[in-house]
Amino acid sequence: MCIVFKYRLDELVLSSIRHPLAARLLRWVRLGRRPKYSRGVRLRLALESLGPVFVKFGQVLSTRRDLIPADVAIELALLQDRVPPFSSQLAAQTVEKALGASPHTIFKHFEVDPVASASIAQVHFAILHDGREAAVKVLRPGMREVIVKDLALMRTFANLAHRLMADARRLRPREVVAEFEKYLHDELDLIREASNCSQLRRNFSIESGRAELLIVPEVYWDYCATNVLTMQRMKGIPVSQVERLREAGVDLKDLARKGVEIFFSQVFSDGFFHADMHPGNIYVSDDPATLGRYIALDFGIVGSLSEFDKNYLAQNFLAFFQRDYRRVAQLHIESGWVPPDTREEELEGAVRAVCEPYFDRPLSQISLGQVLLRLFQTSRRFNVEIQPQLVLLQKTLLNVEGMGRDLDPELDLWDTAKPYLENWMRQRIGLPGLKQRLTQEAGQWSQMLPQLPRLVFENLSRPDHTPYIKQELQRLRLAQQQQNKVLMVLCGVLAVAIVVGLWALVR
Repeated sequence: MCIVFKYRLDELVLSSIRHPLAARLLRWVRLGRRPKYSRGVRLRLALESLGPVFVKFGQVLSTRRDLIPADVAIELALLQDRVPPFSSQLAAQTVEKALGASPHTIFKHFEVDPVASASIAQVHFAILHDGREAAVKVLRPGMREVIVKDLALMRTFANLAHRLMADARRLRPREVVAEFEKYLHDELDLIREASNCSQLRRNFSIESGRAELLIVPEVYWDYCATNVLTMQRMKGIPVSQVERLREAGVDLKDLARKGVEIFFSQVFSDGFFHADMHPGNIYVSDDPATLGRYIALDFGIVGSLSEFDKNYLAQNFLAFFQRDYRRVAQLHIESGWVPPDTREEELEGAVRAVCEPYFDRPLSQISLGQVLLRLFQTSRRFNVEIQPQLVLLQKTLLNVEGMGRDLDPELDLWDTAKPYLENWMRQRIGLPGLKQRLTQEAGQWSQMLPQLPRLVFENLSRPDHTPYIKQELQRLRLAQQQQNKVLMVLCGVLAVAIVVGLWALVR
């Protein structure tokens, strides 16, 4: 509670409640004085004081600009994992307990000092006995206990917000905390992260035809456990260091376009995407053999989309590109995102009001991520509930777009994405898509086709029970009619009794 009062979070909560009593309490709490810092700064400082789990929660919350005010989101985006590393001795003990031997025995060389430290884990460089360089990620000890305690406190705050804050039903604070809890538990299981890394590496393998776009490290499974992850060491330049990239001879315009291609290929081709693509997790190779290729790191958070989600998103994007606002409204209604009684033309008008001003600008100045955010905010009055499976997608799109614009301020995301989406839709709807689906189903059909003659014969040989079914239905109908007659008689008798009783009372 001391942090609540220190950073005047009580004032922040009361100012969000639209009730006369809350307004009077707010005046009493302020005592005529306004806080020294803005609400966003106070919330950021409070989260930093509460510890690493709350810092990470603030980072996740900063991506939900459809749910929180812009000034608060901008301030929360400044949160950093300023967490000192835990002792090297403790890290070595964790590795020894997880892998069954001292890291100095398991590895040819193990660097005692960590090269990176975050709220959940820290990383040590190592060399395997066969000479391969590795990065060893070690989970911070005691994190599970800390997370259980902090999440209980978050759930308490979320329940209070749900009851007290106006508009809380749409903000869904309890669902946001539950979603964050899932992300945290996923990040605590480094075997899960290793499997995510392995899947992404397979999606961008030489066989996929996309190896020139993205490099994903190899997982060294013999040196992995739930709290230790060992993978290939990656070397490159952080994507945020634009000057270093330029000096290394990287084509920044091409790099920006490739980033967009990587994002859309992950989303629409694979339905599986790296959902934490901020600059700290993305490097660019400066090796002459792979110069200019992206390098992905940290696979604790990934997103998955169903075929329905992919089709829905592709149609929405194409409708935006073609300014078909009626189709955008129809897609929202068909998908169940809005109540079925929503008037299509009203939703169309709201979508047009958001999108049309952007189309009057040069395409290079249009932010697709910002358009989507405005749509989410505008949809509030139509009771649109943002789908949980698309939250990570929205966050990743904003990261990719911001990263691409840093590399190439003239990046035309719309123009880069539109041909890809149109080609993807043609492949799904046209003959290539039909051929692909037939190939996918062929294995199942090859098992079913030989059984068809036997199944048809058995079905035709079965005795015809239709007369018995009709007879039983007739009997049930007659019984129902008889019951209805008895009920009508009873109701009539009851009505007469009530009338007689009232008449006797009146007399």
